[in-house]
Amino acid sequence: MSRKISDFAAAEERRVLGLKPVMAPFHHRYGDHPQQVYDLWPAQDSCAPLIILLHGGYWRYNRMHLTPLASHLSQHGFTTALPGFRRTGGAGGYPATFDDIALAVDTIPAGRPFVLAGHCSGGHLALWAAARGLLPPGSPWHTRRCPSAVLALAPITDLAGAIRENLSSGAALELLGGPHSAESRLPFVDPLTIVGAKGTTGVPTVVLHGAKDEELPPAQFTDYAAVHSDAELVTLPGTGHYTLIEPYSDASRAVIDVLGRLSRQWAQEDPGC
Repeated sequence: MSRKISDFAAAEERRVLGLKPVMAPFHHRYGDHPQQVYDLWPAQDSCAPLIILLHGGYWRYNRMHLTPLASHLSQHGFTTALPGFRRTGGAGGYPATFDDIALAVDTIPAGRPFVLAGHCSGGHLALWAAARGLLPPGSPWHTRRCPSAVLALAPITDLAGAIRENLSSGAALELLGGPHSAESRLPFVDPLTIVGAKGTTGVPTVVLHGAKDEELPPAQFTDYAAVHSDAELVTLPGTGHYTLIEPYSDASRAVIDVLGRLSRQWAQEDPGC
């Protein structure tokens, strides 16, 4: 299925994805694989809220396009970590991508409370990570540890829907290992399926998206909010898919406001502050 977008969406995509990457002041590892690394932008306040930010790119592309937002968040009072992980088209896909996300969110915070945020396919991974407590106890990804809150920015929430819509030329099918594997793997990695069976993850969750998003069908946002009783759906008028991650945009101010609101409710719980 060919993708047709408006001039507005095409200009937004070129503008935001064309931003110059921002190099982080610190680089660390969270595992032994060469791609198990993360960039860190500390805020000036050592007790600043911690944000772990997961990049999009349909599970294929690297994190550099999200470095401007990560740097921008640190300038607004958030210590921001941006992990890399194994991606499809290389060493990733099921299960390696999910192994890496689980390891990153279990390792990087080092016991601190944190907000887990992600854009597009990174939003999918953030919502999945928050739902790991709902996985069968025998799953290698099951855990009782979870983020303090989740902010999903224009997320892919429904992998089956992404397959039906052939989003980004079969990206979800590629993630799951092809048509012969997808159906059996969906119950373990698809947020809509996992949460739909239980009704909530128990993690405060905000799904933030633009009313003029032409990258993903609106059902990717509304269907998830309908089954997750603790999810808040926020729609920004006049906003496309990529402006959410564009520093200094009105949408990025909304992102900062939501992160501030989510982090204030647990700021006093940080044992290091």
